Amino acid sequence: MPQLPGQKTLPSMLRWRLKLSPRQIILRALGAIAILQVITVTILWVVSTLRARSRKSASFPHMKLDPVRVGKNTLQIYSYGRDLYDAMLAAIDEAQDCIYLESYIWKGDEVGEEFKTHLTRKAEQGVAVYVIFDGFANLVVPRAFKTFSPKVHVLEYQAFRHPAYFFDFRRYSLDHRKLLIVDGKDAFIGGYNIGSLYATEWRDTHMRISGPAANDLAQSFVDFWNRFSPKDDKIARRHKRSFDPLINVHGNDALRLTFPIRDMYIDAIDNAEHTIFLTNAYFVPDRVLLGSLKSAAKRGVDVRVLVPWYSNHVIVDWLARRCFTQCLESGVHVFGYNHAMLHAKTCTIDGQWSTIGTANLDRLSSIGNYEINAEIYSKEFAHQMETLFACDTSNAFELTLDDWIHRPWYKKFGEIIIAPFSIVM
Repeated sequence: MPQLPGQKTLPSMLRWRLKLSPRQIILRALGAIAILQVITVTILWVVSTLRARSRKSASFPHMKLDPVRVGKNTLQIYSYGRDLYDAMLAAIDEAQDCIYLESYIWKGDEVGEEFKTHLTRKAEQGVAVYVIFDGFANLVVPRAFKTFSPKVHVLEYQAFRHPAYFFDFRRYSLDHRKLLIVDGKDAFIGGYNIGSLYATEWRDTHMRISGPAANDLAQSFVDFWNRFSPKDDKIARRHKRSFDPLINVHGNDALRLTFPIRDMYIDAIDNAEHTIFLTNAYFVPDRVLLGSLKSAAKRGVDVRVLVPWYSNHVIVDWLARRCFTQCLESGVHVFGYNHAMLHAKTCTIDGQWSTIGTANLDRLSSIGNYEINAEIYSKEFAHQMETLFACDTSNAFELTLDDWIHRPWYKKFGEIIIAPFSIVM
């Protein structure tokens, strides 16, 4: 066949490739992978955006559960945002001494304004009101909304407050905690941020603690505030902590490099004998945590993991699905939540141990952001958690190993391309 003008022959193409150094070959290969990642992420983002726009207002089963007595404290679970917000606002209105509110996201919408109005009113009545929200998470919230009455003490937490922090990875941590403590007597903790979307369209879990254990959360708030607030606006009060064998509070502290929530999960899973019912919004477990779940299933524990099938972070969805094959092959049951965003971070084991809090099972929560979880030892409370899990799985489908293995090739390829993002998520 005659050679066309400008066409390279096969030997000349081989000679051209041989001229490339190993370093150039590696760089070009990495460049090609990066381009594939950008294309994949763009496609996923477009698909996710279109899906979100076409999605109708979510409806999902939820429960109203009665308060449970655990030692000297009364606990109540909330699984519907509007119910939770009504209880939180009522507690704020009844405050006599102090209010501490901390939220990762605080939307400037109707619900956000509702909280702001109630807090401002109490501050003007003489109640000490302190609020914390994460600056990065609320970048899109209008600045006007983030301007409060001078009577309200406000901390907009900023991870980067000095150029030198760029070289300290501990300073990359966001404040992912969600707390409300009133008068040191009533405390709310869980996955709910503040906003109209979460009130009716997201399925999440929060808990109210009424009793001495609320002081643990109050002091945790004070410690965080005093570490990051201006020198002239410290909280002098100290809330007396209690050592309660039935309710423990665990908080990740990025500056101190202490991450007890991950260890709490691993210890509880390793001790499981009968059941593990785990719900998590962003399930990207590390090798050790995933290994604990697999080992529990292999020794006969009924391990069930419930995740949102389509969350608000499409990249995390695909990262989570990378471990489903290992889970299913080990006997772990995987359920995908339908029709709404599932944002809860809960687990209950053997009908006696439970946790509710802010920590996801991904790298950001496990060894990154500031998080807080409550650990509860109570059969009655665990029974409610199991009932709630059963309600949630009624709105989910169970993934089978055969279906998962035979998913389309392009999904498997996408999971491989996205895999490096697990380093930072």
